[in-house]
Amino acid sequence: MTNRLWNGSRVIAPGVLLVLCASCSSGDVVARAAAADSTETALPLRVVNVEVLDATPEPFADEVTLTGNVEANRDVIVAAEEGGVVREVLVARGSRVTEGQALIRIDDRLLQAQYDQARAEAQLAEETWHRQQKLWEQDSIGSELAYLQAKYRAETAAANERVAKTRLDRTTIRAPIGGTLDDRMIEVGSTVIAGAPVVRIIDADPLKIKAGVPERYAGEVRAGTPARVSFESGQQMDGRTTFVGTAVNEQDRTFEVEVRVPNPGARLKPGMVATVRLLRGSSRDAILVPRDAVLRGASGYMVYVVATTGGVTKAESRTVRTGPGSAGRVVIEDGLEPGDAVIVVGQQQVAAGDLVKVTNRNPGAGS
Repeated sequence: MTNRLWNGSRVIAPGVLLVLCASCSSGDVVARAAAADSTETALPLRVVNVEVLDATPEPFADEVTLTGNVEANRDVIVAAEEGGVVREVLVARGSRVTEGQALIRIDDRLLQAQYDQARAEAQLAEETWHRQQKLWEQDSIGSELAYLQAKYRAETAAANERVAKTRLDRTTIRAPIGGTLDDRMIEVGSTVIAGAPVVRIIDADPLKIKAGVPERYAGEVRAGTPARVSFESGQQMDGRTTFVGTAVNEQDRTFEVEVRVPNPGARLKPGMVATVRLLRGSSRDAILVPRDAVLRGASGYMVYVVATTGGVTKAESRTVRTGPGSAGRVVIEDGLEPGDAVIVVGQQQVAAGDLVKVTNRNPGAGS
């Protein structure tokens, strides 16, 4: 029985089929296969959604941020120089005092008597010396030894009088500096000894803020460096660095700086914590971008920017040189021009040449 192939309603013999296939050219077969393969492998071009930020020059201050401790300009514990019973307290706690102002009086009756005795002895010795001097120098009466003895007794008596007067004066305790009487350790009737602390005086205007600067900034911070000091209360003060330490602390690898700020009305208190920003440098037209927008490439740092050519918007890579940064942004010193649309969202998903679509409305960014 002869085998036949059915094609619709017609019967095609195997031999006829072979003749038909042989009549097809080899070029047509290859072209048709390539077209079919191309249709199966073609994919749509990738478009990445991104957000951009225009590179715009703006003022920038390169600052070192530190945490500092507030200290008084002068903080003095005043001690008694003579012992005795406190007879009078002249200034209350919290009062303003001036340098040399009397604060406390100690019982001086004994020292007053000793001073009176020393003064009388000094007067007698002085009178004896003048008489002996006249007899020896004018009348040549007496001996040179008696003359010298009278002279030295007069000088000794005068020195004893000065000692007694000084001790008597010390029974009145005076303020060595101007400031606020912050504390008093004695009361009327207390017995004090020489060297015992009696009051504390604080001069809180201006204030000193001490902070530690990391050693990597050595050589960049010097006396006179401008500083901005802020406090938790919201107050801000401008000051200048008045002291820069010579040695680096081996424990925390910092060197000490001291900044002075005015404190009118004593609104700020010693012992507070302050944030100190030391100004290392500044620029009026720096280009800053978010730190996350800067990526590390094979040849250094890079950013992606959006460029539109012939109606096609693509991502381009730019090699950049970075500078100092602050508050999550970094200065681009080279590699960007004003107006460049820097990709700040989606930069991790794009590559150079990718088609992109800008989803935010940043002016000049392209679309």
